[in-house]
Amino acid sequence: MHEDRIRLPALMDKVMTAADAARLFRSGMTVGMSGFTRAGDAKALPLALVERARSEPLALTLITGASLGSDSDGLMANAGVVARRMPFQSDAALRRKINSGEVMFIDQHLSETAEQLRGGSLTPVDIAVIEAVAITRQGDAAGIVPTMSVGNSASFAAQAAQVVIEINLSAPLALEGLHDIYLPAQRPGREPIPLTHTGQRIGAATIDIDPARIAAIVITDSPDSPSNVLPPDAETQAIAGHIIAFLEAEVAAGRMGPELLPLQAGIGTIANAVLHGLTGSSFRNLSMYSEVLQDSAIELLDSGQLGMASASSITLSAAMHERFLRDIGRYRDRVVLRPQEISNHPELVKRLGVIALNTALEFDIYGNVNSTHVGGTHMMNGIGGSGDFARNGQLSFFVSKSVAKDGAISSVVPMTPHVDHTEHDVDVLVTEWGLADLRGLAPRERAPLIIERCAHPDYRPQLRAYLEEALPRGGQTPHVLEKAYSWHTRYREQGTMRELWQGGNYKKLLNQ
Repeated sequence: MHEDRIRLPALMDKVMTAADAARLFRSGMTVGMSGFTRAGDAKALPLALVERARSEPLALTLITGASLGSDSDGLMANAGVVARRMPFQSDAALRRKINSGEVMFIDQHLSETAEQLRGGSLTPVDIAVIEAVAITRQGDAAGIVPTMSVGNSASFAAQAAQVVIEINLSAPLALEGLHDIYLPAQRPGREPIPLTHTGQRIGAATIDIDPARIAAIVITDSPDSPSNVLPPDAETQAIAGHIIAFLEAEVAAGRMGPELLPLQAGIGTIANAVLHGLTGSSFRNLSMYSEVLQDSAIELLDSGQLGMASASSITLSAAMHERFLRDIGRYRDRVVLRPQEISNHPELVKRLGVIALNTALEFDIYGNVNSTHVGGTHMMNGIGGSGDFARNGQLSFFVSKSVAKDGAISSVVPMTPHVDHTEHDVDVLVTEWGLADLRGLAPRERAPLIIERCAHPDYRPQLRAYLEEALPRGGQTPHVLEKAYSWHTRYREQGTMRELWQGGNYKKLLNQ
């Protein structure tokens, strides 16, 4: 039974239920789980750990690649299973626990987690839980074939004393060969990573492991959670239009060819819509070097405009997921999945000259970006891989709709109360109203451009007035410090950032 999935006969006696495998875990352990943006995550073990926690305390440090699917993060958080969590999450229930202080969340650049584990600055992984298509024979070793993501799974497997493998029967065997598993060596003496183009394969097709460290094998049959991104709307289409026009101008100026440079797009509705907008554009022979592939990447592959796509995860809508798996043969030679410390590695992002497209919660008039904290205090999801690409890419775009909450919140503010990406890492800001190219501009030159090109018209008078008051105070980056966060305070107290401009004075809108 399952011989096509478990190809080492000696491992057959390791097959057990998720409940039995959950008995391996003890409170205080550090657990590494596969999963990256709702793809390739373990389906059965999280539920079994929740059930076990009903009868006895079980508090773990949980490290993943990124967010988990199937509501696993929230279920484990509500059950008290998650005491500490890193490096990224997107679950509403877990978010509440983080913001109440019940779960300690360590927000990290996605390229850094594996390096910190390797270097010993994080507590070593006790148990790794990895979803797999199959377990192959690699000489005296076993080879784990991941499913729809790699994430940090290879690093977890290399370090963990025990490994639990979930064989997911819903993941077709045709996924075998899609992965390229390469891990950097220990320092000192590490050689350069030998990757010079997006389609190059430099590693193995499986995560190799000593079979003796495989403690349990659990059989599941559950698909990944579908992507929850929304379809493009008028505003995201406008954002895409501004970016396409900008890139066309870059090509016309001779700064890049019509194939552009490798593209990266962060997870989410806006970034997905921007890539969707490239479908039908004049660009051809595109490539992607990203952390995640969404529906738009598959559409570009199908259109013939995208020649090669490299990532760490494939996160798709239900319909696109079915289409991708059904036609996997058409994509096999044009898609490769890598460990996230390779997909996000600064050395490679810099070498390849990646064009980075990431989403901002808000940005200020000088180009500093907040991508994680609502109101400067409350965690949303995490920085993810945006910093890996923004700091090191050839071009760094940050995109946002200009307002939120039906216009009560402006995404362009005088000063961001939390900064994830400083002005030094941001090249271009884009909203539905326009695009601000900040390259080569001093702060005093950036501010009026951002206000006029990116801010919603309803908020431009307030921003102009703030800048007009700040400039006489002097400084490289002028501010009115006593008013810098007044917009956020007003929203907290009155439910809106708006002020009404009348006769040269501000009049508060108290009843909006």
